[in-house]
Amino acid sequence: MDHQEPELRKELDATLQTRKDLGPEYESELVDSFIEKLDHKVDSVVDKRVRRQLAEQQMAIARGSTQTEGPVISGLGATFGLAVLSLVLAIPLSAIAVVNAGLPGLATAWLGIVGVNAVYSIGRVSWTRRQKEHGETETDW
Repeated sequence: MDHQEPELRKELDATLQTRKDLGPEYESELVDSFIEKLDHKVDSVVDKRVRRQLAEQQMAIARGSTQTEGPVISGLGATFGLAVLSLVLAIPLSAIAVVNAGLPGLATAWLGIVGVNAVYSIGRVSWTRRQKEHGETETDW
């Protein structure tokens, strides 16, 4: 995803410059356009990751392995994926928040980002604890 960050930065800079040139009356259209481009980029990254995981699982099955590696994204991979996605989305969310609401908007956006990651982590810890109590391992699910 590193190669896409400069591209996203350019898109965001262009969107913010266009907003300055056109004025606030076109703001919602500009934000919608940027979010649509961002959604497309995130979808393509997720599609590539899912295709790679499916190919790896098919290769494991073809080699005679009776047990696959579990869900498409699990364990540390899911946590890392959420963290990376949060940081990538933090760039446009921060810019949009600052443009629209200043420092309080930025604080609110980052509290939301941190909150989503915290809730996921807390849920993951309690889910893992329940699995251990029932004697299941990560490869069982």
